[in-house]
Amino acid sequence: MQLGTLIFLPKKSVAYLNLYSHISGFYRLLSAQDVKVTLLGKFLIRYEITNMVDLWFNLINGKLVKITALRNYAGMLFDKIRIGVPIDDVLEIEPSLVYDEFEEVYCSPKGIYIETDPITDRVLWISVFVKELECHGFENGKW
Repeated sequence: MQLGTLIFLPKKSVAYLNLYSHISGFYRLLSAQDVKVTLLGKFLIRYEITNMVDLWFNLINGKLVKITALRNYAGMLFDKIRIGVPIDDVLEIEPSLVYDEFEEVYCSPKGIYIETDPITDRVLWISVFVKELECHGFENGKW
């Protein structure tokens, strides 16, 4: 199974990476790859794996909360949406996506964020996330 060619399952997974999984289960992946680490605020950490995916973990409960596919990821969302596709095509395929002016991403209640290039209007990143990400108690890890 290659990380860069598998599908997205909103609110569940990307490739074999499952949302809600504990960070301890990713030790081999995070230590064996060329991984960049960024602390975001006090309780969120992001690991970038070879410009393919970002893994976002809540530091309080250790759970994987968001997976973002980057430019080298070749997998598809709904078997049709991939990095580089024009956003107009994406909106025809998935009409639940709505542009969020504040976040500057397209959001879906299905647990999807899509960020586009402002010049080309093509998909730059696709994220799937846990439903708790948008809840009041997210940061304290009580979910």
